[in-house]
Amino acid sequence: MPTLGIEEEVFVTEPARPTLRSLYYLARLLARNPRFYYVHSASNFARLRDVRRGLMGGVEVSTGVHTDPDCLLEDLRARRRDLASVADGLIVPVGHLLEQDTPTNVCGLQVHLGDLPDKDRAYRNIVHFLPLLLLLTASSPAVSGRRVGQSCRVLNSFAIGPLREDRGYRFQDIIYSRRLGTVEVRVPDPAWDLERIRWLVRSLVAVATLEQAKPFDRERYNEMRIASARDGHNAQTRELYRELREIIPVPEELFERTPADEIWEIYERRGAVAAYREADRGYRGGAAAGEAPEPRRAPALLVAAATGFLGYYIPRLPYYAWKGLVE
Repeated sequence: MPTLGIEEEVFVTEPARPTLRSLYYLARLLARNPRFYYVHSASNFARLRDVRRGLMGGVEVSTGVHTDPDCLLEDLRARRRDLASVADGLIVPVGHLLEQDTPTNVCGLQVHLGDLPDKDRAYRNIVHFLPLLLLLTASSPAVSGRRVGQSCRVLNSFAIGPLREDRGYRFQDIIYSRRLGTVEVRVPDPAWDLERIRWLVRSLVAVATLEQAKPFDRERYNEMRIASARDGHNAQTRELYRELREIIPVPEELFERTPADEIWEIYERRGAVAAYREADRGYRGGAAAGEAPEPRRAPALLVAAATGFLGYYIPRLPYYAWKGLVE
């Protein structure tokens, strides 16, 4: 089995947008387990003109390294519990906020696969199925309250994009990670449903370790990623599904109805904050766990931001610098 890891980015909204109080939550997380979260957490910020709509982006937590998908998902569940225990806002695992137009302020779900028997074949096989697999967690249907498809993040984001010849170039859908030496699948949106992520990881492992080499066509992929992110499950992805189900029995309804469809329906009926509350409830454990607990009284925004900056961002500057140089 290959080694596996997940980096999950989420927004913490209060109630409709993230604020710099997110840094305070990360500081609390770091204080609880500094040895782990010094490396396994991160903060993101908007860039360029998007800063006018708010500086704070998503926050990130990541798992350890595993060889079993189920162990990996249990680790991710534990990371979610940790973040939920310190975050007073709504934790919203979506690729882009519904009423924003901020292509530099997005969240993703990165899956790492290492120790592969044939790294090149694994990369090619993953690319072959990726227009289909990205639909498992597609969760960003809208820009400025207008529906644009299944994932506006895939359609227009600085952090990912069409494949290039250079597999180490960072800002594309799947890369060779220079820092970790893994194949890093960057295109998925985050999603609240852990079972969808479990199927995503299992599918990636299945196709990455397949001894048969699937057809690889970079230009075809670059066209299909757009059709998939815009139109959802279509004629081309249905062909891919017929191939995939011979390898792993993923239910087709997971591609036919996406998290983007679910959150858009709630948004149309009840608005953005209601949609984010449902996403938060799913992230925190779903209906079986009941409603999220009443939030604690968080410090005033400026106090929380200053505390987070001093308690989280400044201590991690050496790590940010090292990571930037390596990547």
